[in-house]
Amino acid sequence: MKVLVPVKRVIDYNVKARVKADQTGVDLANVKMSMNPFCEIAVEEAVRLKEKGAATEIVAVSVGPQQAQETLRTALAMGADRAILIQTDQDLEPLAVAKVLKAVIAEEAPELVLMGKQAIDGDNNAVGQMLAALLDWPQATFASEVAIAGGKAKVTREVDGGLQTLDVDLPAVVTADLRLNEPRYASLPNIMKAKKKPLDVKELGSLGVDTAPRLKVVKVTEPAKRQAGIKVETAADLVSNLKTAGVL
Repeated sequence: MKVLVPVKRVIDYNVKARVKADQTGVDLANVKMSMNPFCEIAVEEAVRLKEKGAATEIVAVSVGPQQAQETLRTALAMGADRAILIQTDQDLEPLAVAKVLKAVIAEEAPELVLMGKQAIDGDNNAVGQMLAALLDWPQATFASEVAIAGGKAKVTREVDGGLQTLDVDLPAVVTADLRLNEPRYASLPNIMKAKKKPLDVKELGSLGVDTAPRLKVVKVTEPAKRQAGIKVETAADLVSNLKTAGVL
Protein backbone atom coordinates (compact mmCIF):
# COMPACT_ATOMS: atom_id res chain seq x y z
CA MET A 1 0.00 0.00 0.00
CA LYS A 2 1.31 3.42 -0.99
CA VAL A 3 0.69 6.23 1.50
CA LEU A 4 0.79 9.88 0.43
CA VAL A 5 1.54 12.36 3.22
CA PRO A 6 1.11 16.08 2.48
CA VAL A 7 3.30 18.28 4.70
CA LYS A 8 3.42 22.05 5.10
CA ARG A 9 6.19 24.51 5.99
CA VAL A 10 4.94 26.92 8.66
CA ILE A 11 6.28 29.31 11.29
CA ASP A 12 7.82 27.26 14.09
CA TYR A 13 5.33 26.79 16.91
CA ASN A 14 7.79 28.31 19.41
CA VAL A 15 7.91 31.60 17.49
CA LYS A 16 5.47 34.43 18.17
CA ALA A 17 3.90 35.51 14.89
CA ARG A 18 4.17 39.20 14.00
CA VAL A 19 1.77 41.10 11.77
CA LYS A 20 3.23 43.18 8.93
CA ALA A 21 3.18 46.93 9.42
CA ASP A 22 0.72 47.36 6.52
CA GLN A 23 -1.58 44.66 8.01
CA THR A 24 -1.57 42.62 4.79
CA GLY A 25 -0.44 39.40 6.47
CA VAL A 26 2.05 37.76 8.82
CA ASP A 27 5.71 38.79 8.65
CA LEU A 28 7.83 35.79 7.58
CA ALA A 29 11.14 37.65 7.21
CA ASN A 30 13.95 36.14 9.29
CA VAL A 31 11.53 33.82 11.08
CA LYS A 32 12.33 30.20 11.95
CA MET A 33 10.20 27.81 9.89
CA SER A 34 9.53 24.12 10.48
CA MET A 35 7.13 21.32 9.60
CA ASN A 36 3.55 21.81 10.74
CA PRO A 37 3.14 19.75 13.97
CA PHE A 38 0.04 17.91 12.72
CA CYS A 39 1.94 17.01 9.53
CA GLU A 40 4.71 15.54 11.70
CA ILE A 41 2.11 13.35 13.39
CA ALA A 42 0.84 12.19 9.98
CA VAL A 43 4.38 11.31 8.83
CA GLU A 44 5.02 9.40 12.05
CA GLU A 45 1.80 7.42 11.65
CA ALA A 46 2.67 6.55 8.05
CA VAL A 47 6.10 5.32 9.18
CA ARG A 48 4.49 3.22 11.91
CA LEU A 49 2.12 1.68 9.35
CA LYS A 50 5.14 0.76 7.24
CA GLU A 51 6.91 -0.73 10.25
CA LYS A 52 3.83 -2.87 10.89
CA GLY A 53 3.86 -4.06 7.28
CA ALA A 54 0.60 -2.29 6.37
CA ALA A 55 2.35 0.19 4.04
CA THR A 56 5.05 -0.43 1.46
CA GLU A 57 5.92 3.11 0.33
CA ILE A 58 5.56 6.56 1.86
CA VAL A 59 5.56 9.60 -0.42
CA ALA A 60 5.78 13.04 1.20
CA VAL A 61 4.48 15.97 -0.82
CA SER A 62 4.54 19.70 -0.16
CA VAL A 63 3.17 22.72 -2.00
CA GLY A 64 5.27 25.80 -1.44
CA PRO A 65 8.51 27.70 -2.09
CA GLN A 66 11.93 26.22 -2.73
CA GLN A 67 12.69 26.33 1.01
CA ALA A 68 9.99 23.68 1.55
CA GLN A 69 12.60 21.16 0.42
CA GLU A 70 13.99 21.40 3.97
CA THR A 71 10.59 20.35 5.33
CA LEU A 72 10.46 17.42 2.92
CA ARG A 73 13.98 16.36 3.94
CA THR A 74 12.74 16.25 7.52
CA ALA A 75 9.93 13.92 6.43
CA LEU A 76 12.47 11.76 4.59
CA ALA A 77 14.66 11.65 7.70
CA MET A 78 11.67 10.50 9.75
CA GLY A 79 11.14 7.57 7.38
CA ALA A 80 9.41 8.66 4.17
CA ASP A 81 10.81 6.94 1.05
CA ARG A 82 10.70 9.82 -1.42
CA ALA A 83 9.32 13.33 -1.72
CA ILE A 84 7.68 15.67 -4.21
CA LEU A 85 7.72 19.46 -4.07
CA ILE A 86 5.14 21.38 -6.07
CA GLN A 87 7.07 24.62 -6.19
CA THR A 88 5.28 27.96 -6.05
CA ASP A 89 5.74 31.28 -4.28
CA GLN A 90 1.97 31.82 -4.19
CA ASP A 91 0.19 31.59 -0.85
CA LEU A 92 -2.48 29.14 -1.98
CA GLU A 93 -5.94 28.90 -0.46
CA PRO A 94 -7.16 25.55 0.92
CA LEU A 95 -9.26 24.75 -2.16
CA ALA A 96 -6.29 25.41 -4.45
CA VAL A 97 -4.07 23.16 -2.32
CA ALA A 98 -6.71 20.42 -2.46
CA LYS A 99 -6.83 20.70 -6.26
CA VAL A 100 -3.03 20.47 -6.49
CA LEU A 101 -2.99 17.40 -4.25
CA LYS A 102 -5.72 15.82 -6.39
CA ALA A 103 -3.49 16.23 -9.45
CA VAL A 104 -0.55 14.65 -7.60
CA ILE A 105 -2.75 11.76 -6.45
CA ALA A 106 -3.85 11.16 -10.04
CA GLU A 107 -0.19 10.54 -10.93
CA GLU A 108 0.86 8.65 -7.79
CA ALA A 109 -2.31 6.54 -7.21
CA PRO A 110 -1.89 6.05 -3.43
CA GLU A 111 -4.27 3.83 -1.44
CA LEU A 112 -4.22 6.20 1.56
CA VAL A 113 -3.76 9.94 2.03
CA LEU A 114 -2.67 10.62 5.60
CA MET A 115 -2.37 14.29 6.54
CA GLY A 116 -2.56 16.69 9.46
CA LYS A 117 -6.03 17.89 10.35
CA GLN A 118 -4.93 21.54 10.03
CA ALA A 119 -1.93 23.82 9.72
CA ILE A 120 -1.07 26.05 12.68
CA ASP A 121 -0.66 29.14 10.48
CA GLY A 122 -4.08 29.47 8.87
CA ASP A 123 -5.94 27.00 11.14
CA ASN A 124 -8.35 26.40 8.25
CA ASN A 125 -8.95 22.66 8.88
CA ALA A 126 -10.29 22.39 5.34
CA VAL A 127 -7.83 20.82 2.89
CA GLY A 128 -8.44 17.21 3.95
CA GLN A 129 -12.20 17.50 3.68
CA MET A 130 -12.02 19.37 0.36
CA LEU A 131 -9.59 16.81 -1.05
CA ALA A 132 -11.88 13.91 -0.11
CA ALA A 133 -14.80 15.68 -1.78
CA LEU A 134 -12.83 16.35 -4.98
CA LEU A 135 -11.63 12.74 -5.13
CA ASP A 136 -15.03 11.33 -4.06
CA TRP A 137 -13.17 9.24 -1.47
CA PRO A 138 -14.33 8.39 2.05
CA GLN A 139 -12.79 10.50 4.79
CA ALA A 140 -12.07 10.07 8.49
CA THR A 141 -11.00 13.27 10.21
CA PHE A 142 -9.42 14.01 13.63
CA ALA A 143 -7.99 10.49 13.93
CA SER A 144 -6.62 9.43 17.32
CA GLU A 145 -6.03 5.82 16.22
CA VAL A 146 -5.60 4.20 12.78
CA ALA A 147 -5.51 0.51 11.83
CA ILE A 148 -5.32 -0.91 8.30
CA ALA A 149 -6.64 -4.38 7.45
CA GLY A 150 -8.57 -6.08 4.65
CA GLY A 151 -8.68 -3.08 2.34
CA LYS A 152 -10.23 -0.91 5.06
CA ALA A 153 -9.03 1.69 7.53
CA LYS A 154 -10.43 1.49 11.04
CA VAL A 155 -10.20 4.99 12.44
CA THR A 156 -11.00 6.14 15.96
CA ARG A 157 -11.75 9.85 15.89
CA GLU A 158 -12.34 12.46 18.56
CA VAL A 159 -15.76 14.11 18.65
CA ASP A 160 -17.43 16.42 21.16
CA GLY A 161 -19.17 13.55 22.94
CA GLY A 162 -16.13 11.28 23.17
CA LEU A 163 -14.74 8.83 20.62
CA GLN A 164 -16.24 7.57 17.36
CA THR A 165 -14.93 4.57 15.39
CA LEU A 166 -15.32 4.43 11.61
CA ASP A 167 -14.56 1.75 9.01
CA VAL A 168 -13.73 3.35 5.66
CA ASP A 169 -12.92 1.60 2.40
CA LEU A 170 -9.57 2.35 0.83
CA PRO A 171 -8.56 4.53 -0.92
CA ALA A 172 -9.44 7.14 1.69
CA VAL A 173 -8.36 10.44 3.23
CA VAL A 174 -7.47 10.39 6.94
CA THR A 175 -6.50 13.50 8.92
CA ALA A 176 -4.41 13.21 12.08
CA ASP A 177 -5.29 14.71 15.45
CA LEU A 178 -2.90 15.63 18.24
CA ARG A 179 -3.25 12.41 20.24
CA LEU A 180 -2.64 10.00 17.36
CA ASN A 181 1.03 9.58 18.29
CA GLU A 182 4.24 11.25 19.46
CA PRO A 183 6.48 11.98 16.45
CA ARG A 184 10.04 10.62 16.64
CA TYR A 185 13.17 12.71 16.41
CA ALA A 186 15.15 12.06 13.26
CA SER A 187 18.49 10.46 14.10
CA LEU A 188 21.72 11.80 12.60
CA PRO A 189 22.24 8.69 10.40
CA ASN A 190 18.70 9.04 9.05
CA ILE A 191 19.24 12.75 8.40
CA MET A 192 22.32 11.86 6.35
CA LYS A 193 20.41 9.12 4.49
CA ALA A 194 17.60 11.58 3.73
CA LYS A 195 20.00 13.68 1.66
CA LYS A 196 20.30 10.80 -0.81
CA LYS A 197 16.59 9.97 -1.05
CA PRO A 198 14.80 11.17 -4.20
CA LEU A 199 13.10 14.56 -4.06
CA ASP A 200 11.33 15.61 -7.26
CA VAL A 201 10.58 19.29 -7.87
CA LYS A 202 7.72 20.24 -10.16
CA GLU A 203 6.51 23.70 -11.04
CA LEU A 204 2.92 24.44 -10.08
CA GLY A 205 2.10 25.51 -13.63
CA SER A 206 3.01 22.07 -15.00
CA LEU A 207 -0.03 20.52 -13.30
CA GLY A 208 -2.56 22.63 -15.18
CA VAL A 209 -4.59 23.31 -12.04
CA ASP A 210 -6.70 26.43 -11.49
CA THR A 211 -5.27 27.99 -8.33
CA ALA A 212 -6.68 31.50 -8.79
CA PRO A 213 -7.54 33.08 -5.41
CA ARG A 214 -11.21 33.31 -4.50
CA LEU A 215 -10.75 35.16 -1.22
CA LYS A 216 -9.41 38.63 -0.46
CA VAL A 217 -7.67 39.44 2.80
CA VAL A 218 -8.98 42.79 3.97
CA LYS A 219 -6.81 43.21 7.05
CA VAL A 220 -4.73 41.16 9.47
CA THR A 221 -4.48 42.31 13.09
CA GLU A 222 -3.15 40.88 16.32
CA PRO A 223 -5.66 39.75 18.98
CA ALA A 224 -6.66 42.42 21.48
CA LYS A 225 -4.44 42.46 24.56
CA ARG A 226 -6.03 41.05 27.70
CA GLN A 227 -6.99 43.59 30.34
CA ALA A 228 -5.49 43.25 33.79
CA GLY A 229 -7.70 41.81 36.51
CA ILE A 230 -8.37 43.20 39.98
CA LYS A 231 -7.45 41.92 43.41
CA VAL A 232 -9.98 41.50 46.21
CA GLU A 233 -9.34 41.28 49.94
CA THR A 234 -12.02 38.78 50.96
CA ALA A 235 -14.28 36.09 49.56
CA ALA A 236 -17.25 38.38 50.19
CA ASP A 237 -15.67 41.02 47.94
CA LEU A 238 -15.14 38.38 45.27
CA VAL A 239 -18.79 37.31 45.39
CA SER A 240 -19.90 40.94 45.29
CA ASN A 241 -17.79 41.65 42.21
CA LEU A 242 -19.03 38.53 40.47
CA LYS A 243 -22.63 39.58 41.12
CA THR A 244 -21.90 43.07 39.80
CA ALA A 245 -20.41 41.52 36.63
CA GLY A 246 -23.48 39.35 36.18
CA VAL A 247 -21.59 36.08 36.60
CA LEU A 248 -23.61 35.10 39.68
